[in-house]
Amino acid sequence: MSVAQVKQDALAARIADLSFAEKGWLAAPRRAALDRLSAVGLPGKRDEYWRYTDPAALNAPAAAPAALFDPGDEPQVFDQIDRVKLVFVDGVFDAAASDDPRLSGVEIERLTEVATRDSHWASGLYGALEARGQNPVSRPQAILNTAFATDGVLIRVTGQAKKPVSLIYKQGSTTSDVILHHCIQLEAGAELTLLENGAAAARLNTVMEVEVDDGARFHHIRGQGRAHERQAVTHIFARLGKESSFKSFTLSANGRLTRNECVIEMTGENAVAHVAGAAVGDGDFHHDDTVFLTHGAPGCESRQVFKKVLKNGATGVFQGKILVKQVAQKTDGYQISQSLLLDDDSQFLAKPELEIYADDVKCSHGSTSGAIDETALFYLQSRGVPKSIAQSLLVLAFLAEAISEIEDAEIAEDIRTRLESWLERHER
Repeated sequence: MSVAQVKQDALAARIADLSFAEKGWLAAPRRAALDRLSAVGLPGKRDEYWRYTDPAALNAPAAAPAALFDPGDEPQVFDQIDRVKLVFVDGVFDAAASDDPRLSGVEIERLTEVATRDSHWASGLYGALEARGQNPVSRPQAILNTAFATDGVLIRVTGQAKKPVSLIYKQGSTTSDVILHHCIQLEAGAELTLLENGAAAARLNTVMEVEVDDGARFHHIRGQGRAHERQAVTHIFARLGKESSFKSFTLSANGRLTRNECVIEMTGENAVAHVAGAAVGDGDFHHDDTVFLTHGAPGCESRQVFKKVLKNGATGVFQGKILVKQVAQKTDGYQISQSLLLDDDSQFLAKPELEIYADDVKCSHGSTSGAIDETALFYLQSRGVPKSIAQSLLVLAFLAEAISEIEDAEIAEDIRTRLESWLERHER
């Protein structure tokens, strides 16, 4: 049987029980996505950008059962932040647990509430950036999401939001299979901080499309919770206008399978795009960051900073590409991916790429993998610091560059606290 036929058979099984509404403004982009999905099929292990991550569990017709995670009395990430909370339980909006979504300068609606209208402002965004992000690399799980997402939020920002909008994902069923799609439009000069956290489901597929107009600023901080048995594939597609700013940071602590894809296109001069992540994993942990960043205008800046701490056979993956088009003179691109292996059984697989067609650029990339510095560890112990604490201090120092990408000091401190807690629980 051919590879193409295997992909088509997997697709038929995956979507057999999925459906979408045939009415309203959402029907056309969904049908278009289904046509695109039928043309490419689901991803396979032999695909170039899936060679390090087996997509079988994400392609399966049903989610593998995942035990519910009980954090006990431990505060959840972002609990100390003043924010507008929007809660989803197994992908279903929980109005009782959510805050009033009204926020000055911000319009928030749910996808299911407006899907059957004849028109909506999101009709020009839903599926549009995702479709642009399919070239030159196909991203079938994102197309699947566009075609069959069950809910999500539509956020239009016209001013500077006074507080963050927080999407909280809770898992209530051991077999929940959730597909959420979010569209975010920041108009010229607007600013928004978006927080995401929680396990969400046994299997999760999310897409976030973000249009950042001229001079607008978007901050995204995500905590992928501690439910170890979860499996997730997430996608961010962003397009940046002139002198705009997009900054995203993800903290991942455990998770059996997580793949975070980020596709950013800078189309306006002097745009800034920073994508960063800190991942800490133990045991049968597989974490994949795949980033594709395009400089399509002069004078733009990009940073990719990814750090992973791995132990007891955990696996980390980084696939990052910077594409600089001929028009994108004065580009400043920086990419670093590093892993800290706390034993001989863990592994880090990296594929950094640069593709440059402009001649006046400053671009660099690097990738390293290694163990804790024994000299530094010995120095701390010689000063009376217990080995476990010394090791934790060195791990936090290793992750510091990624965390420093978070502009909000209060949120950055909350992230550090979560990492310290994880390290305390996983001391050797």
